[in-house]
Amino acid sequence: MRLPRQSAALAMTAFLAGGGVTHFVSPRFYDPMVPTQLPGTARFWVLASGVAEIGVAVAVAVPRTRRLGALAAAALFVAVFPANVKMAVDRSTRSPRERAIAYGRLPMQVPLLLWARKVRRDA
Repeated sequence: MRLPRQSAALAMTAFLAGGGVTHFVSPRFYDPMVPTQLPGTARFWVLASGVAEIGVAVAVAVPRTRRLGALAAAALFVAVFPANVKMAVDRSTRSPRERAIAYGRLPMQVPLLLWARKVRRDA
């Protein structure tokens, strides 16, 4: 799918902002995904990652900070990968639907990184 320059950035803004808001609306969904190796509580990391997603969304939305925001988005997509791996491992014995969702998140990191690259390149 080819998006015009502005559309790719605006879509990424909406994606990140929407994801960030869900960390505050439904934090219990995210709590079990936080790797136990991280210091502090899972809730801290859930809320901190929500703030990060919203902050990155704002950076991508503003043309002047878009290149840096896209780079931050790529870093964020890499940073949340361990949570996606944990979710896949934790749901390995669940229903086929839940496993499919959990496993399906893993390869999605690649198109997300390519999307961030496109936004950065087009900025």
